[in-house]
Amino acid sequence: MLLSACVSNALAAEPTLSEKLALLAKAYPEAIAEIGDGALILRGGGAALLIDDGRLKSHVEKLEVGDIEDSLSQIYPLGPCAKPPAADFDPGRIRSEALMKRLYGDSAARVRRDLVTVDWFGERLSVTGRHGVARALQAVEAELASRPKLKRYLVPNAGTFNWRHIAGARTLSVHSFGAAIDLNTGFADYWRWAGRGKIGTAPYRNRYPLEIIEIFEEHGFIWGGRWYHFDTMHFEYRPELIAIARQAGSSACR
Repeated sequence: MLLSACVSNALAAEPTLSEKLALLAKAYPEAIAEIGDGALILRGGGAALLIDDGRLKSHVEKLEVGDIEDSLSQIYPLGPCAKPPAADFDPGRIRSEALMKRLYGDSAARVRRDLVTVDWFGERLSVTGRHGVARALQAVEAELASRPKLKRYLVPNAGTFNWRHIAGARTLSVHSFGAAIDLNTGFADYWRWAGRGKIGTAPYRNRYPLEIIEIFEEHGFIWGGRWYHFDTMHFEYRPELIAIARQAGSSACR
């Protein structure tokens, strides 16, 4: 069911780090065995992942070398509204690359082994079969299919799996893990394209119907249009951030 009403943007009560970590573990039960003493213990062996590296970072540093605590530090806003984000408000754009590699694979070859094909309005897309990503995207497609007026915004898609770095950065895109999709670029607005390669030189804009955003969010995807460094065609599977937002009572509507 879609979110049907706007509520205050203020958080009812921001979850504690422990509560956020519990929701993270619940989102990836096949990968996260337990939350240890300052670290995530993952199934299948391998070194535990530090939750907090103890470094005090600037926003830019969080984007470049974020740890797990950093990745959960901003509360994603849900709902049928799109407002210009505040400076450096990038919920979900801050990621722990170490965790993403443990969830999906640490090389293009490893990620490819788990790719499956899903239908997207007659197109065949390659996405990861891990952690429910393919199933969630199929559910999004099924729900959007009942709204034919929206199809022009959705196809042709602009890509799913692509092992690559984020433009202008040294960190991997979530496309590298087969857990993201870009919609029709004919309606896309992106901070770099808009002149925000120099931050603040172009205004925020979104041309996708918010009905699309609500459906993606309902199935565990976050939207790049919520970011100060906006990327409105971009959606990535981050069910932990959706769960944290719901617990916090976070809303994009003011």
